[in-house]
Amino acid sequence: MTNVKKMQKTSLQDAIGALMADYKVLAPTGEAERQAFTRVADAQDINLRGLPLLPPKELLFPRSETLYSVDLKSNDIYQHAEAEKTVLFGVRPCDAKSFVNLDLAFLEKGYTDIAYADKREKLTVIALTCSEIQARTCFCDSMGGGPGNAEGADVLLAETKNGNAWLVSAFTDKGRVVLELWEKAGLLADAGKTAAAQPPACTLRIKAPKDLSSRLIAAFEDPAWVRFSEACIGCGACSYVCPTCYCFDIDAEKNGNEATQFRCWDCCLFSDYSRMAGGHNPRPTKKERLRNRYLHKLAYFDERYGRQLCVGCGRCISKCPAGLDIASIIEWGGTL
Repeated sequence: MTNVKKMQKTSLQDAIGALMADYKVLAPTGEAERQAFTRVADAQDINLRGLPLLPPKELLFPRSETLYSVDLKSNDIYQHAEAEKTVLFGVRPCDAKSFVNLDLAFLEKGYTDIAYADKREKLTVIALTCSEIQARTCFCDSMGGGPGNAEGADVLLAETKNGNAWLVSAFTDKGRVVLELWEKAGLLADAGKTAAAQPPACTLRIKAPKDLSSRLIAAFEDPAWVRFSEACIGCGACSYVCPTCYCFDIDAEKNGNEATQFRCWDCCLFSDYSRMAGGHNPRPTKKERLRNRYLHKLAYFDERYGRQLCVGCGRCISKCPAGLDIASIIEWGGTL
């Protein structure tokens, strides 16, 4: 890690301008339910209060993307367009951590997703610690993270005690390139003895069993899963607002002399997701589908990669129209 530097908050406009010389810059813009990670041309459009409704995963795993296309006359094959160098500015620690989990799924265990890898290589993540909790459903510090956690970030901005500046730290080569840009622009100063504000504790506190994964798997046939699934309407909102859900479907379409293969987001709560040829479905009811989603988040991913997939952002809790709550599943832990 480089030495910690200090940047005044009043330098935000110049800091974003320095990045725009070399990168496409995305940051949170808009208010309330309209807040989203969008490309910015002016730092005045950035809103660093709150957590955007949709996570930034679509920068790496788009809602729909072309994998390749074929000219049916010449049989020429065209691969996906190369990604641009991009900076994601102002992402919160829970969303920064989500990139680490997505990397495991798309880049590890002997498999490399080419489309994902290209975008990931060209993405620099500038995270912002939470000086105040973004929502009452946040519980990242119960899932191995925290409002001041830097995992997954190339650069971390931590608010100072007086609230007028950020302490700036780089954790990767990508991050050090950003600091060099800001240094050349005269935006950074030595931090000296300036202290960072103490990040608050999350509003939602969860007591998760230490052996959560094994306990949930042992409770595979527990009748409680029926009760948990009763309210679910199978809308998939939890998956679409989740920063780490990565279920997808692959399909092809023909348009004139061009055939295209594409993939798009899917959801394991949909009845068609697990339906096989001939119509058989190994997860025929909401119970099996909901159980699979929670077990993947909290047990199966842990078995394969050594960590839970959930990062505790709380979006699925706050946006579920039926009031389902992953926190209650974690605290239950297969004990009823």
